[in-house]
Parts: sequence; C-alpha cells; structure tokens
Amino acid sequence: MSLGDDHGYGESSRGTDDGTYGGYAGTGQTRTRLPDRATDPYGGAPRRPRSSSRSLVTIVGVIVLLIAAIAFANRGDDDTTNGTSTGDKAKAAPTAASGERPVDTKSAGVPTGYAQSAQGAESATANYAIALGSADMFITTRRHEIVNTVYDPEVAAARRSDLDKAYSDEGFLTSIGLSKDGAAPSGQTFISRIIPVGTKVTSFSKTKASVELWYTSLFGMSGEGSTNPVAESWYTTTYQLQWTDGDWKVTDLSQKDGPVPVGRDQRASTSEDMTKAVEEYGGFTYAR
Repeated sequence: MSLGDDHGYGESSRGTDDGTYGGYAGTGQTRTRLPDRATDPYGGAPRRPRSSSRSLVTIVGVIVLLIAAIAFANRGDDDTTNGTSTGDKAKAAPTAASGERPVDTKSAGVPTGYAQSAQGAESATANYAIALGSADMFITTRRHEIVNTVYDPEVAAARRSDLDKAYSDEGFLTSIGLSKDGAAPSGQTFISRIIPVGTKVTSFSKTKASVELWYTSLFGMSGEGSTNPVAESWYTTTYQLQWTDGDWKVTDLSQKDGPVPVGRDQRASTSEDMTKAVEEYGGFTYAR
C-alpha cells in the first residue's frame, strides 16, 4: 500500500538532490519472483529452455485471447450508454476507447477538467491515481499541490496532514533505500510507477461516482549496489468521487490486492536497461 493514494507509484531519477515516491510499506503484498543478483541487481538466471508442449500451450492461449478480444469489440448492448448503464448502478463493461477527446487542461501538472459523466469519472480516477503515486509526492510543496488538486476541499486538509507525517518518517524512508530527505543514493535511480489496466464504474450519479481502478505497479531502486530491485505488483483501488466546482474530486479510496496474473518465464532486465526504459518511456493522460 502506498501513502499518497494507498496504492500508487511514480518514478524519479533525482540521485541525491531530491525526492521520490512509491507504493510499498503497507498491507497489500504480492508474491514477486526476484532475479538472481549475483552478477547484476536486475539480472536473472539464464532463461530455461521451453518445451515444445509449453510453446504450443502459449500459442493456443494467444489465439484464445485474440478471439475473446474480437468478440468483445463486436459485442453490442442496447441497454447501456457509453459503456455504462444510465441508472444509479452501472453495469460492468469492457474498457474500450470511447473516441472522446482526453482532457487538455492541467492544474499543478495534473490533468483536470473532466466531463460530468461516467467516462469522465473513469478518466479522472486513472489520472489522479498516477499523480497521487508520483515521485513528486516526496517533495512537500508538490505533494500539497497534488493533494489540493485531486481531493475534495472538505477532505484535502486532513489528507495533507496525514501524508506529511508519513513522508517525514525516517524509518520508512530508510526501509525503501532513501535518505531522510527522500533522495536516492548516488548512482541509483528510484523507480516507482503505476500503469492503469482498466476501470469499472460501480455506481454513478451526476454528483457522485464510485470507480474501481485495476493496475500494475513498478517499484524499486535501479543502479549498482541496489538491494531493492524493481519489482511489479498488482492492485485494485476503489475511488469515491464527488462533483465539486465543475470537476471530479476524490473523497475517499480503498485498496485490495490483485487480480494478479501468472508471471511469465522471462529474464529480468539489467539495472541499466531498467533505468533507461523508465527515463525514455513517458506516461500517458488517460481517457475512457
């Protein structure tokens, strides 16, 4: 569980000069296969040869997934509008692109200005989760800006106070490899990022919405001497949103583990490759 949003992550390569943030220390724990660090903090043991039967199973699995994807893409539902029901209780629906333009405005670097609709609530949830889990949450001024932007004004002050206490805990910072100022050791990069996989509206009205976000996360330290290699975790967080001052704002949230997929037999990347990937591949603004 993270501190900013009880689940989220971001990334930073600030070295020793500034802070970073991630989701760690908490209740949600996911079994993770860690690589053999005998030669590199992220290098794994040589990949085992796959049997022909296993390869066949993999191919069949891919074909089944493709057929399922095509079926979902062509499925119609006359009782729903824009992928969700129009009543107070929304139906579960596959997350597919709506064709609507994503938001083009930001506040404190966070995408804002969502439509007063179920899709708008889903987009807000995904983007707010990324902001609350970002590395900026370790910088006091940025943390306050983000919290003030995504939370409803009635709960923002209390949330800021709770987060300030958590992020100033030296024991917590040390446990994840950061200094008391939230800086990564020299020569290492603190990596923390969440990647939304899908959203589901569980209830909706013009003033309130409940949205579940299923996502995977990357968290750890990349670089020579790292004892906390980057690993992945899976969570689902439920956001309670309220329509306030012309936009969706967070009032509460709760997290649970999973669903967690079976890990593939792939060799872990080197610390150099991991750092390069996080630095070169930016995140997205999410729209339903």
